[in-house]
Amino acid sequence: MKLKLFLLLFVLSGCMQYTSPPHDAWDYYLNGASFMDMTETSKIAKRPVYLGRGGKLLNANIDKSAALDYGDKATNDNIAGREYMAKLEYELYDSLRTAGVSVERAGTDVVVILVRDAFIAQNHGDISDNGAVILKTIARVLRKYNSTYLEIAGYTDSMRDATAAKRMSLDMAERVGVYLTQQKINAARMFIVGRGAARPIAAQDGVGRLTNRRVEIRIAPAR
Repeated sequence: MKLKLFLLLFVLSGCMQYTSPPHDAWDYYLNGASFMDMTETSKIAKRPVYLGRGGKLLNANIDKSAALDYGDKATNDNIAGREYMAKLEYELYDSLRTAGVSVERAGTDVVVILVRDAFIAQNHGDISDNGAVILKTIARVLRKYNSTYLEIAGYTDSMRDATAAKRMSLDMAERVGVYLTQQKINAARMFIVGRGAARPIAAQDGVGRLTNRRVEIRIAPAR
């Protein structure tokens, strides 16, 4: 009887819409995250927290070919680091071929852009079934390439109330961060920010507004 009840609950849970934990519990999930822009200075400042929570630096977690055993160490480390990030980019690109999601390279960093409608349910503003699939896919790759920091930045379209825009964009970013921690992504890797209507990537009208409502996950090597 207990086995049947467990199986029934398991099947039902697979059919249920994902619901984020209560907002007042988000601090628990995001404990260790930094609520600031990811800059070179902030990454250096974060390093003790990151390492203290079990994080690994890139140089301790990359495969180096025998050919790289010779020559300048800094140059070889940079080559190995670029290869590590290139593999990460390819796996994300190959796994995320869906509307509203794009993967781009920005120097040594990789940026995943999630248009809001691709991962947020319109009827109640939480992560949608499709969004859960997308974020699980991202989490799977991030668990494999775990010598990385993540900047999770939320954006809105232009709004009259700049404070409301900031709040809405931060809510989206935090919601993604909470979901990723539930997928065993270390919160100590995260920088979380809400930038409101800043940095639009499309016109602020029509379809452009829908594109500007987004979350960007910028993935940087942890050095």
